[in-house]
Amino acid sequence: MKYHYYAILEKEDENYNVRFPDLPGALTFGEDIEDAIYMAKDALEGHLLVMEDDGDYIPNATDFSELKPLLNDNEQLQLIVADTHLLRIKEENKTVNKMVTLPNYLVELGKEKGINFSQTLQRALKEELGVK
Repeated sequence: MKYHYYAILEKEDENYNVRFPDLPGALTFGEDIEDAIYMAKDALEGHLLVMEDDGDYIPNATDFSELKPLLNDNEQLQLIVADTHLLRIKEENKTVNKMVTLPNYLVELGKEKGINFSQTLQRALKEELGVK
């Protein structure tokens, strides 16, 4: 599901505190504005995933015009988009590290040729398993 919520970014010294008025438990911070926006998206996505999984009520986002008058001088609104469907797809398709044992001469030859061992192993496994 795709969601759009406004985050309130509150400047405190050089850092930014982040909160979502519609989702009181979704809190984070960033070391600068760029980091705060990145962390806001991460916090929003995680919070919404848990709410979906728990079957919690997910409120509609409050309109910008209703939030703007509530801001202090050191606060600003930032629209944050979260796509939990895409996040779930990525999570299901995450990669994992596996340790493999190879003869040293193959490792040395592969390095000389600039072979990407992970890609080569993935390709071989897909072929062996008959999957794409």
